[in-house]
Amino acid sequence: MKYILVTGGVISGIGKGIIASSVGTILKSCGLHVTAIKIDPYINIDAGTFSPYEHVVPHITDAIQEWVMKQATISVDEDGVEPQVCVIELGGTVGDIESMPFIEAFRQFQFKVKRENFCNIHVSLIPQPNTTGEQKTKPTQNSVRELRGLGLSADLIVCRCTTPLETSVKEKISMFCHVEPTQVICVHDVSSIYRVPLLLEDQGVVRYLCERLNLPIEMRPRKMLTKWKEMADRSDRLLEHVSIALVGKYTKLADSYTSVIKALEHSALAINHKLEVKYIDSADLETTTLQDDPVKYHEAWQKLCSAHGVLVPGGFGARGTEGKMEAISWARKQNKPFLGVCLGMQLAVCEFARSVLGWEDANSTEFNPESKHPVVIDMPEHNPGQMGGTMRLGKRRTIFSSSTSVLRKLYGDVEYVDERHRHRFEVNPELKHHFEQKGLQFVGQDVEGERMEVIELEDHCYFVGVQYHPEFTSRPIKPSPPYFGLLLASAGKLQSYLAKGCRLSPRDTYSDHSGSSSPDMDMRELKFLPL
Repeated sequence: MKYILVTGGVISGIGKGIIASSVGTILKSCGLHVTAIKIDPYINIDAGTFSPYEHVVPHITDAIQEWVMKQATISVDEDGVEPQVCVIELGGTVGDIESMPFIEAFRQFQFKVKRENFCNIHVSLIPQPNTTGEQKTKPTQNSVRELRGLGLSADLIVCRCTTPLETSVKEKISMFCHVEPTQVICVHDVSSIYRVPLLLEDQGVVRYLCERLNLPIEMRPRKMLTKWKEMADRSDRLLEHVSIALVGKYTKLADSYTSVIKALEHSALAINHKLEVKYIDSADLETTTLQDDPVKYHEAWQKLCSAHGVLVPGGFGARGTEGKMEAISWARKQNKPFLGVCLGMQLAVCEFARSVLGWEDANSTEFNPESKHPVVIDMPEHNPGQMGGTMRLGKRRTIFSSSTSVLRKLYGDVEYVDERHRHRFEVNPELKHHFEQKGLQFVGQDVEGERMEVIELEDHCYFVGVQYHPEFTSRPIKPSPPYFGLLLASAGKLQSYLAKGCRLSPRDTYSDHSGSSSPDMDMRELKFLPL
């Protein structure tokens, strides 16, 4: 097993995740089986309960030293083959007190697995002040010095910068950071993040890793990377637009919904449309805002009404929930494409109960424990007095109960799907029949048939809610079906797509296995719409 540790310096949000996934992509294109581990530097803290303003967005995985070695050997492919390379992203910034125990663990880890099986990629910032226009290396020098002082030496220094690194700057970093100039990698701002793997490939990252870790790589033209370049080129020349109203409570920071945004981008790219996300603070849609700030209220509703589709993502807490239900109600009545994820699905059920079933006080017990119509309730295994570590978390199976389900068709007419969950409340199963009598169908349940996982509204262009988080398994060349359906419906292409047996046009084919670590020689093809 070969281990590649990705660390970051100078600032948080430097792009460690993009670099880690880009390294994995180019290694996969070489025929290697690759897996990945993300480590958040929090001890005795459940990061899943943080506000996204504190922690951006928690990313749910399917399920330190000994643990890393054990997790690295678990197959992430359908073929069950053990991975050959494990890319490890260590969250946080080198020098922060939170990450100190993990840095020390990896200092020891490198000796346990031997030098020839371990390397470190350090991502750092090269600022370029407008006043001088000069690329500054001192922050990177200090960051690498800090890392070396903690016992880890950078094998590759990935420099994030606005413009390509000048040769003199590369040589300066090489001189003062104790690496060869070829080990200084420039990742400047590009048109889309899908060009980052191509940047790394062009600068010889694969060649270096092959020599440094003695990887069994043949330097040959690689089918997957060619397809990746086609996809990157295609993302730059999109002309048609599709707009999605994202109605949430953390809209001031786009990274709060980064996984959701990426899933939307993947789906928009698949149908050859440029995505426009209209961020709407759900509280701005509520009548209290009309009284306090009418301009903000009308601006929010103008955004909602001008969007092609509506997305209500997951979240916790009562703030803004009434505004989310206003958006859901509008999408339902106006026959606008709608996708509700986790809390978004639960609120869709609450809105339907109020508007269609006539249960005016219908709500979730999370927001109104005294409701006479608790359509969403806490799960039996959840302890209301303990917030951390009590959620229904990780990959769970959803069984489709309807053969005519739109979402089932989008998944490929399968009997079940395995998706990732993160919730502590659920739709009240005892009230299921009331909803189905009025047209809101529960087309997917858990294995026991007790938990409602998927809803679909009859006689609507696309009104879907899912209890799970499909965005976590979306990939650039394998978009998530629920999001894909939303984008198809928003672009007016869903019915023709379904009529053709859920097939896209034969031009511009891409891999169907981009979400796995399997080598590209055995990949099936997923066909995308032509430009």
